[in-house]
Amino acid sequence: MRIERNLLKFITLSNWILFCAATTLGFVLVPGPFAWGILAGGLIVTINFQLLYQTLKKALTPPHVAKTGVVLGKYYIRFFACALIIYVLIADHYVNPLGLIIGLSVVVTSILIATLNEVRKIVFKEAA
Repeated sequence: MRIERNLLKFITLSNWILFCAATTLGFVLVPGPFAWGILAGGLIVTINFQLLYQTLKKALTPPHVAKTGVVLGKYYIRFFACALIIYVLIADHYVNPLGLIIGLSVVVTSILIATLNEVRKIVFKEAA
């Protein structure tokens, strides 16, 4: 359980670090709508990740284990809310779609970095 908790902390911290770094670089290096896309996408995906964590933590912590339908219902509500927000952002030209995609990639990148970090630990532990 300790390993999973440390991994989750690493992913959460790296989410916010990557989000802040990408947003800062976006506003420094590229025009407005592209940078706003990075900001919006990063916020959407990072907040969604945090809400999913809270939902699962509440649902899987005894003695108040939630039913699957409740968890899935909350998931689909978040999914459709995110889809609607993304649609409005792109349809009304508030953000650049490519910037939005970069922002939406923050959590996936954090999980990839965490995975590579764990693989590195395993490989160097076996090599020693």
